[in-house]
Amino acid sequence: MQFIKPDININFTGNRVKAYAFSIVLIVISIVSLVIHGGPNYGIDFSGGTLVQVKFNQNIQIEKIRNGLNTMGLQNTSVQNFGEEENSEFLIRTSNSEMSGDGLSQAVTEALKGSTGAEPEIRRVEMVGPQVGSDLRTQALLAIFYSLLFITIYISGRFEMKWILSGVLAGALMSAVYFLSIFKVGIPFLIAAALVITIALFWYMNLKYAMGAIIALIHDVIITVGVFSILNLEFSLQIVAALLTIIGYSLNDTIIVFDRIRENITSLNKLPLEKIINRSINETLSRTILTGGTTLIVLLALFFLGGEIIHNFAFAMIVGIVIGTYSSIFVASPILLAATKK
Repeated sequence: MQFIKPDININFTGNRVKAYAFSIVLIVISIVSLVIHGGPNYGIDFSGGTLVQVKFNQNIQIEKIRNGLNTMGLQNTSVQNFGEEENSEFLIRTSNSEMSGDGLSQAVTEALKGSTGAEPEIRRVEMVGPQVGSDLRTQALLAIFYSLLFITIYISGRFEMKWILSGVLAGALMSAVYFLSIFKVGIPFLIAAALVITIALFWYMNLKYAMGAIIALIHDVIITVGVFSILNLEFSLQIVAALLTIIGYSLNDTIIVFDRIRENITSLNKLPLEKIINRSINETLSRTILTGGTTLIVLLALFFLGGEIIHNFAFAMIVGIVIGTYSSIFVASPILLAATKK
C-alpha cells in the first residue's frame, strides 16, 4: 500500500538545521526538567517502599485516608486517585517497607475503616526494599546502555562491514563501565560519559552509520524520559520495557532508510550525497508513515481503553513512536550526511 506519490520530493535534508535546533531544544528542556526534579519520578520498583491500592463503595475524601494512615505512623505517604474519580479507588505510596503481607493489609483496612467509616477493599499490595530498588535502577540503566552498544555493533557490521572494530570498541566500553561500577562510581555518570566517548570514537573511526543510529536512539530515550519528568509521571520497570521497545522500533525505521540510502549510493552515484539521502527518505516515507500510523492506532486504543495499569506504558510508547519516527528522518540520516562530509 502506497498512499504517498512515489515521485514526492520533500526537502528533508535541506531543513536539517531547523530539525537540529528543534531536537536540541527538546533535549535541553528534558535535561533541565530532570535536573530540577532530581531525576525521574521513580516508582516503587526503583525507589523502594510500599504501594497499596484500595477501593471504597462510596465517595471518600483523600484527607480522611491520610488521617487513617497517620494513625498507623505512616505520615510520609502519597495518596492519589486511581482511574476515574467517581470510582473511589486510590493508590497509597509510602517509603516504609518494613510492614508486609497480611499484617499490612489488615492494619490498613482497620485504620481506613476507622477514619472513613467505610469498609475498604485492598486490591493490590506491592513492597520493594530500598536496596532492591537501587539495584533494579542500576540494572535498568545498564540494560539500556548495553542495548545501545549492541545495536551499534549490528549497524557497523551490516552497513560498513566493521564487525571486529565496533565489537572491540563496544566490549572495551562495557568492560570499563563494569569495572568502574565496582568502585562505586555513579552509574548514570558512567553511562553518560561512555556514550559521549562512544560517539566521539565513532566520529573519529568514521563509523558513520552506527553514529547516526546511536545518536538518534539516545535522542529518543532522553526526550521520552524528559516528557515523563515534565509531566511528573511515575517511572517504573514498565517504562524501561517501553524504552527498550522504542529503541527497537526506532532502529527498525532507521535501518529501512539506511538500506535505501546504501542502495541508492550504488545506483545513483553521480548525484551528490545530500540528494541521494533526501531521495531515499522520500522513497521510504510511505512505509514509515504507514508503520508509525498503524502502531499509533493500537497504542491509542491501549492508552484510552487498556486501563490505568497499562496507561503509562502506552503513553511512553506513543511518545517514543512519534519521536522515533521523527528521528529516523530528521536525526539519523542528517547525522550520516554530516559524518560523511567530515
